[in-house]
Amino acid sequence: MNDLGKELSRLLADAAERAPRAPAGLSATVKARHRRRRARSAALLAAVAVAVVIGGAGTVVKTVRTSAVPQPAANATDKPTGMAKPPTDVIPPPIEKVWPQAVHKIPATLPDGRDYYPELLLDDRTLLVTTGIKGGKRRFLWTYDLHSGKPTRIAEIPPTKGSVSFADDIAAGGGNIVWWAYKEAGENRIAQIWTVPVRGGTPRPVSDVPMTNATKQLGQITDLTVVGKEVIFAYEKGGVYRVPLSGGRLQPVKGAERQHILRWPWVGTHRAMDDFLRLFNAETGERRDAVAAADEEVRCGVIRCTGMKVRYEKVPCAVESCADKMKKERVVLRSFVRDRDGSGERPLPAATDLYGPTDLALERFFKQILRGPRGESVMALYDVETGRTVDLGLRVDARGFMSLPQSGRDALMTYRIGDQMHVLDLSTIE
Repeated sequence: MNDLGKELSRLLADAAERAPRAPAGLSATVKARHRRRRARSAALLAAVAVAVVIGGAGTVVKTVRTSAVPQPAANATDKPTGMAKPPTDVIPPPIEKVWPQAVHKIPATLPDGRDYYPELLLDDRTLLVTTGIKGGKRRFLWTYDLHSGKPTRIAEIPPTKGSVSFADDIAAGGGNIVWWAYKEAGENRIAQIWTVPVRGGTPRPVSDVPMTNATKQLGQITDLTVVGKEVIFAYEKGGVYRVPLSGGRLQPVKGAERQHILRWPWVGTHRAMDDFLRLFNAETGERRDAVAAADEEVRCGVIRCTGMKVRYEKVPCAVESCADKMKKERVVLRSFVRDRDGSGERPLPAATDLYGPTDLALERFFKQILRGPRGESVMALYDVETGRTVDLGLRVDARGFMSLPQSGRDALMTYRIGDQMHVLDLSTIE
């Protein structure tokens, strides 16, 4: 199990132990599309799942919460304060009213009725999507014109031998789309990087990528990036490599043998509790270290860091997974955002998703889970730069489902409400 999986298991077990019992018959689930941003939304998925299942009884970790409005910095003793009942939050205005230029609402299916899955923005009006055929093994790449509503098929994704076809970690640059897939089914898998022009054509393989070496499992391909005439990627367990887009042998990136890609050319160590604190520019050799105290859990982008000041307490354990009768519980004293050099620190709203920078779009937009007037979960978006919060319009439906916004570090955020797909281009927000 990787660091994220361990963290999710811990969070869910902790929340389950502390949660009040749900009323009989209550059934609620959160659904999320398994796609390029699956790992980036996994922690938020856990938080929402717990909040929905227990009727919004509280956040996943024991945290200081008074409301979703930014609070002053903690007092000198940094003692957490609890409340018997979390308060109702002030629900902000809809995103369409505040940032209308960022919102595109398009049909959630293609004209022939097929579902599609947004992958990335190719430019300010073109969305790259993938589609499949129900009950079939064929998959396709399309572009969707956000202004005209016209979809255009680019290519069929070549199938994996002995398995259904798929395209993971899709990226684009220089007029080319790239992705990776398994070469064939089986345990000792080899991956292949593929490419096709944005204008359309026949996909071709760029290079085979081994997923093991003589001593260890390297993990899957992550952080696939197109830079000029090269494809650059990292292994799940660390190590950055490059290969010519025209094809050829993999070459390790010097100085990045154990790193992950944050935003090329910046690479660093990707850990659960101290994400990208130390960055290395793989092109210039520049290094940037972020400021972080020993009692802080900090996750950083190229410019900003988010974090929590925490302490750990020993508390009785009432679940079978505990090795003994006591366990360590993380107590969040305060949450913050600041520049990498430690300047410009500001408190964050208590409901802000702090599992970034995986969900910190453009290093400024955070997802929030607010409490509505009837205790319902409300998905919102908070902008660090302006201090504004907007309502994304997502609610738990009559079946107990709540779709989650899919997003990464880039400008694209998407989610479905009814028969409409909401496509947000966050780069248009000043």
